[in-house]
Amino acid sequence: MKNILYGLFLFSTVTFAQSNDELKFKEIYKSALTNSKCYSWLDDLSNKIGARLSGSAGAEKGVEYTKAQLETLGLDKVYLQEVMVPKWVRGEKEVAYILDNKTKTTVPVCALGGSVATSKNGISAEVIEVHSIKEIATLGIDKIKGKIVFYNRPMQPDNIETFTSYGGCVDQRFGGAKEASKFGAVATIVRSMNMRLDDFPHTGAQSYGDIPKENYIPTAAISTNGAELLSKSLKANPNLKFYLKQSCEQLEDVLSYNVIGEITGSEHPEKIMVVGGHLDSWDLADGSQDDGAGVVQSMEVLNIFKSIGYKPKNTIRAVLFMNEENGGRGGKKYEELSKSNNENHIFALESDSGGFSPRGFSFETDDVNLAKIQTWKGLFEPYLIHSFTKGHSGSDIEPLTSSKIIKAGLHPDSQRYFDYHHAANDKFDAVNKRELELGAATMAALMYLIDQNGID
Repeated sequence: MKNILYGLFLFSTVTFAQSNDELKFKEIYKSALTNSKCYSWLDDLSNKIGARLSGSAGAEKGVEYTKAQLETLGLDKVYLQEVMVPKWVRGEKEVAYILDNKTKTTVPVCALGGSVATSKNGISAEVIEVHSIKEIATLGIDKIKGKIVFYNRPMQPDNIETFTSYGGCVDQRFGGAKEASKFGAVATIVRSMNMRLDDFPHTGAQSYGDIPKENYIPTAAISTNGAELLSKSLKANPNLKFYLKQSCEQLEDVLSYNVIGEITGSEHPEKIMVVGGHLDSWDLADGSQDDGAGVVQSMEVLNIFKSIGYKPKNTIRAVLFMNEENGGRGGKKYEELSKSNNENHIFALESDSGGFSPRGFSFETDDVNLAKIQTWKGLFEPYLIHSFTKGHSGSDIEPLTSSKIIKAGLHPDSQRYFDYHHAANDKFDAVNKRELELGAATMAALMYLIDQNGID
C-alpha cells in the first residue's frame, strides 16, 4: 500500500509540475506574440542603422542603440565589454566580366571579407574551373600559375538540413585563395554559398592563414547565376578571360564592444545563463537574418521575463557579441573575462540561424542532460517544436567554458536561410514578424526550464 501511495504522490507531483510548466509556456508565448518589442527593435536596427560590419560606424551605432534599449527594460545591469576588432573596408563596388573573344559579359561579384584589392586597373587572366581544394593539388602549378581559379562546387541540394550543405562547400570560400596562391594563381572566384540560382553574390570570411603577405591574392564571390554562366562559357571556350577589379583594404584594429544586459538570480546569482546573438553583420545589407534576428530575440527573452514577472533562480544575461563574422573576437573576449572573473556558466543559448519558424534546438551536452531535456519535448510539441538533437550550438558561445555547462543553438527552419546569408538581400523585409516572435518565445521557454530544473 505504501508503494502505491508513494507512486500516486510522485505521479501527482510530476503532473502538477507539468501543469505549471504548461501554464508558464502559455504566458511566455502570449507575451511574445502580443507584447513583444523584438520586431520593432529589428526595424530600427536594420532600417535606421543598417549594416554593422565590425569596426564600422554602423557597428558603433548598433552598440549604442541596443544598450539604450536594454536600459529601458528595468534590468539589474546593462554594460559594455571592450573588445578590439578588425576593420576591413570594401571600398568601391567591385567590377567583373567575362571576356569571350570580343564579347564582354558583366557578372555580379563581391569581395570576400579580408581579401586584398586588385591593382587599380584590375586583373585579367584565363580561368581554370575546379570543384574542390584537393583538385588544386592534383592539377599542380603548371596548370594553375598565372590563372584565376574558379571554385564551382555548389551546395548539395538533397540535404534536408541546409547547414550540412553549407558545411560541405564553405571550405572553398574560407581557404580557397590561400591554397590557390601556393600554386601561382593570381586570384580566385568562388561560387556563392546559396541554394538557389539568383544574381546576389554572397560574401563571407576568408583567410590567408600563415602564407606571406606578398603571396596574398584577391578573392571574390560570384553569384550562382554568374557561376553557371562562367562554367557554361568555359566549356565552350576554355581560353576565355575573366576581369576582376576590387579596392578593399584591411586597416588597423579598432575598439568595439559586446553589449550585455542582466537579470540577477534570486537564488543562485553566481550561476550564469547566457542567451545571445551577434551584433555585427556583413556590409552588403543590414543583416536582418544574420544576425539581427538573434540579437533582438535574445533581448526579447529578458523582456518576456520582465513582462510576465518571472524572477529567475539563476542570473540570466543577454550577450550581444561583436565580430562573429570576421574574427569571433567578441565570443573569445567574453570567455577570457569570464575566466579572469571566475564566473560559473551553467547554460548558454545562441540564435544565429535566422529568424524563421523555430523547429527545435541542437545541444552540446552529455547523454544524461540530453535525456533530461528530451523529457521536455511534450511541452514544446503544441508549439510545433519537435527537434532536440546533439550538434553545434553557436560560434560565439563555442569558446565558453565552465566546470559543467550545457550549450544550445536555436534551430529554425533552414530552407530559405541561405537565400539571404551574407548577401545584399538580407534585409528587414525578409523577416516575418510572427516567426521572429515565436523564435524568441521558444528561447525563453527553454531558458525557463533550465532555470527551474538546473543541470545534472
